[in-house]
Amino acid sequence: MSDSAHTVYVVDDDAGMLESTQWLLESVGLHVQPYADGRQFLNAVNPEHTGCVVLDIRMPGLGGLNVQEELQKRGSQLPIIFLSGHADVPIVVRAFKSGAFDFIEKPFNEQLLLDSVQQALQEHQKTNSQQRGDQHTDTLVASLTRRERDVFMPLAQGYTSREIAEQLGIGVKTIDLYRARVMKRLGVERVPDVTGIAVAIGLLDPMSLRKK
Repeated sequence: MSDSAHTVYVVDDDAGMLESTQWLLESVGLHVQPYADGRQFLNAVNPEHTGCVVLDIRMPGLGGLNVQEELQKRGSQLPIIFLSGHADVPIVVRAFKSGAFDFIEKPFNEQLLLDSVQQALQEHQKTNSQQRGDQHTDTLVASLTRRERDVFMPLAQGYTSREIAEQLGIGVKTIDLYRARVMKRLGVERVPDVTGIAVAIGLLDPMSLRKK
């Protein structure tokens, strides 16, 4: 993963705080992009990159909560760690209700911030990996032919080849052939893995599985 795709964005209108926070994060090898105001950050950020945002909640012009709202409108899933020297309860509650990853009061403990940033980066990277996996699985299932898909769903639901053959009015040997093709195309060797794929991409409700 390139540095540009795994970045800590620091947004703070206090030049001294911005510089010291950048130095702290870079001192442990993190890639940092600093911004002096929320609008500048929004104009530059790529929401598809993996990373996190260390965001001052009170800034002239576009405040931290407004930046958070704008990121959500863009579909960004970048974790946000808010920093504030005036952390009153309603603001903290609003930030967390809107999905903030953490809220740290200034002056902050350096290790506390470093730990929070590392956790946020790991969380976002994990989420992105899961999404890429889901997209890959969607593509595999979409590549099935119509007849393979006809076999895929009852197979995922736990029906035997004979039961599927009766449902589709096809010989058992033909179903076995399609069954083998489905499993090969999906890259699995066990029927429970086929079930797991169907559940993972939302085609099958795990509560509706057949009782053995």
